[in-house]
Amino acid sequence: MRKFFSGLIVLGSLLFLTACGQPTNKPVTAKAGAKIVPTLFFHGYGSSINAEKQMANAAVKAGVTQTVIQAHVSKTGQVTLQGNFQADDHHPIVEVGFVDNKNPDYHQAGKWAHNVIRALQKRDQIEKVNLVGHSMGNMAIAFYMLDYGQDKKLPQVQKQVDIAGHFNGILGMDDQPNRMKLAANGRPTKINQTYGELEKLRAQSTYRQVQVLNIFGDLNNGTHSDGDVSNASSQSLRYLVADQAKFYQEKKIVGPNAQHSKLHENKQVDQILIKFLWNK
Repeated sequence: MRKFFSGLIVLGSLLFLTACGQPTNKPVTAKAGAKIVPTLFFHGYGSSINAEKQMANAAVKAGVTQTVIQAHVSKTGQVTLQGNFQADDHHPIVEVGFVDNKNPDYHQAGKWAHNVIRALQKRDQIEKVNLVGHSMGNMAIAFYMLDYGQDKKLPQVQKQVDIAGHFNGILGMDDQPNRMKLAANGRPTKINQTYGELEKLRAQSTYRQVQVLNIFGDLNNGTHSDGDVSNASSQSLRYLVADQAKFYQEKKIVGPNAQHSKLHENKQVDQILIKFLWNK
């Protein structure tokens, strides 16, 4: 059964409140924090923490964890953590929510991801994390890895799951069905500005210890897309990270439930996530 936590922790002001409004401070010890590997979920454009609940609940039901907390990021980047880790629960989930959920600045999204990870490190002294993104949440992860991934003082990323990632374009904006082609090495034959920035990852050592799972959807209607993102755009991640990653694998979900916004509600995706992240 999922545990719900009513404690409110506001990093920066160092205010810790229980449900009764009494101050309390219950971060785990450094020894316990070293054993905890939280998995952070990042939502897509215009979305919220609600988009992450299906996947988080599936993990709880599978017995992975009983701890699900939330990290709310304000427009100015301040992180509010709601809920506490438990010393004996080594695989907690953190549902991350951006108040400014339509900000097109991916470096900013990467900074917000950094703020969340840093807040957890300061409070609970964690040393490792897993990252899961859907849609634009993948860009928050990618630019976090680009801008901060080589900082050895931060918790080190162990596993990364990308769901419906638009690394080189979005249908109806800068891509069209079946237009994008990938070379034999996985690089798109035409790249956009964002992808050009992300190519810097190839020259970094960021992914050497990271296992990466790339999940994308195909409606099986001839568009080779999930309706919003072409498979080629999602698969262009391979060129960016596969050569240096500890592990890289792709999983294609097919059918009507592989639609872009349905992928984070897809039970097949839930099971793939659980097996990859927690070997359940």
